[in-house]
Amino acid sequence: MDYPVPGVIFKDVTPIAANAVAFNSVLGAIESHFSKSGVTHIVGIEARGFIFGAALAARMGLGFIPIRKSGKLPRQTHRVEYALEYGNDAIEIHTDALKPNDVVLVIDDVLATGGTACAALDLISQCGAKAESLVVLLNLEFLGGQATVNRAYPEVEIFTLFPDA
Repeated sequence: MDYPVPGVIFKDVTPIAANAVAFNSVLGAIESHFSKSGVTHIVGIEARGFIFGAALAARMGLGFIPIRKSGKLPRQTHRVEYALEYGNDAIEIHTDALKPNDVVLVIDDVLATGGTACAALDLISQCGAKAESLVVLLNLEFLGGQATVNRAYPEVEIFTLFPDA
């Protein structure tokens, strides 16, 4: 689709959120998989991870923590820079967002090269919390992100709703 730059294949998951039946089905599948996991917080990666993560947190009775692009959070933050398939970026989390006994589920829309996911997992580690799982709606396996995350964080489960997209 050549977005955000030529040569990048962009997968848009926002139509799922626009359809109440599809949205509830996706949230239900995630909730069912993690209902007995001991997760204390949902962490959503900007921006589409906010849509699914906040709704899932409310549905499961858990707190929601945002991971945002650099410069968007008002208090002291941990920051990680990472490479995308089309450049570099940085994300941040408040330093006091999570505690050492917290167990989190990280949610994002798409797993591509794994750069964003690994950066988010790095931030959670900097807070002292434990990331139990990474939830993505789509896994673009041909870009190798799952292998990248598995190498860096073998203890983190990757749960994909629509694998091999």
